[in-house]
Amino acid sequence: MQRKNGIAMKFADQIKPISYLKSHTADVARALAEQREPLIITQNGEAKMVVQDIESYEQTQQTLELLKILALGSRQIEHGQIVSARAAIENLRTKKED
Repeated sequence: MQRKNGIAMKFADQIKPISYLKSHTADVARALAEQREPLIITQNGEAKMVVQDIESYEQTQQTLELLKILALGSRQIEHGQIVSARAAIENLRTKKED
């Protein structure tokens, strides 16, 4: 994938100056909801922010949470902080009985 100014080219049509956002806010909101593609906003020629629809944002946050859980699990495995599935089930049953 080619890059331009550190930004992947597939976003080339999704780059707009802040003045565009100011004068076309309703159109931008509608397009974000329909296309589900982030919009990169520039100020003085530099990328300054990314605007996206709320569903995409929430999905990104959920993905990040899952990645954090996976990373934590990997660290626990590396440090030997594991128990067998059988032991984990037995612990849950014991706790349930208490």
